[in-house]
Amino acid sequence: MYGNLKVLTGTANPELAWAICSHLGCILSPAICDTFSDGEIRIDIGDNVRGDDVYVIQPTCAPVNFHIMQLALMLDALKRASAARVTAVVPYYGYARQDRKVSPRTPISAKMVADLLEAAGMDRLVTIDLHAGQIQGFFNVPVDNLFAQPVVLDHIRQISSDVVIVSPDSGGVERARSYAKRLGASLAIIDKRRDRPNQATAMHVIGDVEGKTAIVIDDMIDTAGTLVATGNVLLENGAQEVMACATHPVFSGPAMERLNDSPFSQIFVTDTIPCGEKCLRCSKVKVLSVAGLLAKAIHNIHTESSVSVLFV
Repeated sequence: MYGNLKVLTGTANPELAWAICSHLGCILSPAICDTFSDGEIRIDIGDNVRGDDVYVIQPTCAPVNFHIMQLALMLDALKRASAARVTAVVPYYGYARQDRKVSPRTPISAKMVADLLEAAGMDRLVTIDLHAGQIQGFFNVPVDNLFAQPVVLDHIRQISSDVVIVSPDSGGVERARSYAKRLGASLAIIDKRRDRPNQATAMHVIGDVEGKTAIVIDDMIDTAGTLVATGNVLLENGAQEVMACATHPVFSGPAMERLNDSPFSQIFVTDTIPCGEKCLRCSKVKVLSVAGLLAKAIHNIHTESSVSVLFV
């Protein structure tokens, strides 16, 4: 059994960390996360953590490189302060899209980041909806890849019309099928062609969407180009209404303008990444909180209880 439970946060998403502490009934341990005048990151842990079970809340969202380095330095500081176990709670794991060599002389960035965090002192990783589940194999420490599905399903079940769950590509079929199974809904798949990163052309709909409310399920919304193209194709194929659900609201580049002009009536995302003012620019976006889900995972890990109960 480890010592006291301590929760710390970097600067990536302090609001989520506060919400998690509220669910856990604990306070956020103090930590200075500042920069020197030349831009180097300064970390100073304010609590005694010797022998404690410490959890660092830090999604590696934009600016990605800054937040990854900040997390690595916090992990190093905690291990050097003799924390018994240091768990990185990374709701959004950056660089996950680069999980294999797609051409010669390219890095496997997801693996490199895994090596960096382990070298910095991470004993365990908690994350949500990895872009590719096999990324868990890049780590030599326990990984809990939680699903945001329970949070999202509560809202989808309130839709009274005939629903069809849509996967925007072949890689997301397993995720979409899981939603469809729990909702007792039918499944459709978009066959698309990707010309270059962040650009894709939706081509065909595999499945019946005519006269139904089509809900597109994805792990993230980046520039929203793929998502908007998917929505348009669904309407062209007879869908009565289109909605979207995505765990990570990356929302880079022209994403918000595209979503505002898109055919989607509602777009559900979670607070793994803080979208703040961006979300206010689009009335269609509804943010759901994963704080309760992460709090349960942290509690179960700390008490050596089963984490698998959160996957049911």
